[in-house]
Amino acid sequence: MSYPVARLADVTRIVDVTAPTEPLAEAAARMSRLLPVRSARPTHAGVLLRADDNGLLLVSSDGELTVRLRVVATTHEPGEIVVSRRGLTDTMAALDAPEVRLTAEGPRLAVRMPGARFALPRVGDAYPAPTRLPTAVGAISGAELRAAAVPVAGAASREHALPIFTGVRLRSHDGHVSLLATGRYRLASASVCWQPAGTGAVDALVPATVFAEAAKQAGRADMVVVHADGDLFGLAWDGGSVVTSTLGAPFPDAQLDRLLDVVPECAIDVGADVLAGAVDRASRYAGAPGRVEVEAIDGALRVRASDVLSGESEETVKAAVRGDHVTRFYQPRLLSDALRAFSGHTVQLRVQAGMRATEFTAGAGAAPAVHLRYLVVPMRPASSSDEG
Repeated sequence: MSYPVARLADVTRIVDVTAPTEPLAEAAARMSRLLPVRSARPTHAGVLLRADDNGLLLVSSDGELTVRLRVVATTHEPGEIVVSRRGLTDTMAALDAPEVRLTAEGPRLAVRMPGARFALPRVGDAYPAPTRLPTAVGAISGAELRAAAVPVAGAASREHALPIFTGVRLRSHDGHVSLLATGRYRLASASVCWQPAGTGAVDALVPATVFAEAAKQAGRADMVVVHADGDLFGLAWDGGSVVTSTLGAPFPDAQLDRLLDVVPECAIDVGADVLAGAVDRASRYAGAPGRVEVEAIDGALRVRASDVLSGESEETVKAAVRGDHVTRFYQPRLLSDALRAFSGHTVQLRVQAGMRATEFTAGAGAAPAVHLRYLVVPMRPASSSDEG
């Protein structure tokens, strides 16, 4: 696939700017977390540094994803230059001076600090043309976006054979934005308040890994502006923006929405961290099948695991149990991920009949700003052949 390419005019290679080291190093590292460290295309491995009256702007793109981050800096000579993204990140991470001076010197960008000089080669004259920010459709609290996006995106599949399940589904309705992602054995959804821009709406399927990292970075801001238009989705905040191509395949909304119609036969309120600790300890005895047993009893949960080679574990944690006393088996990793989303709080487990998924939500009495629901499919009980 070919991508639009931008070229730098000779007059723009003059760059002379002084920037604080720590914010510049952080910006370079954040950019590298969103974009691949290495690329088969040299033009995709570069970062554009643009010095202007507003400071220093870093722009990088791989043709599908564009990241813009701004650093407060003093510009002595405006201009722009492209250097290796990895080279800039590694260089800045190693410096301990309070500020650095970046100066274009022929085919190199000199990075100076008291008593030292480092030089990064300029990466040609071309780099992927950065994707425009699409239309602004609304705004979300940065903290609430991060609290919703990270656990939901974590539930998305890593299996690229089914690309639609590697994304997060976003839909706006009635003053809220809903987020949903699913893998083979789990599903997570969240709803956050938002402020639509006029009649703006969002209806997109966004790559989960990109969305999670972008939300982590944008979550530092008070408000985050959501941009969406056709096959593009973006987040913008004070000091940065991310634009990515969406996953165009249709998403089975109706079928997945039905999975959220939970009918529990048992409801359990328990400290998320307490149960997570018990699951973590039990997982060491789960053996190759990787199966942890959770049994609801009067006023507690009993967490067990056993394996012929590993041994066995049993632990009881205090819980409020309502309804039938039930026993379910789970993959420890999936159970731990679900509990981590409610760390520091009480979590409610709503256990359904048979092999239907168990729902994890905020415990009784909680009033979180983000309404998060996490579903985990239980495993079948061990057979005699498994134990042998």
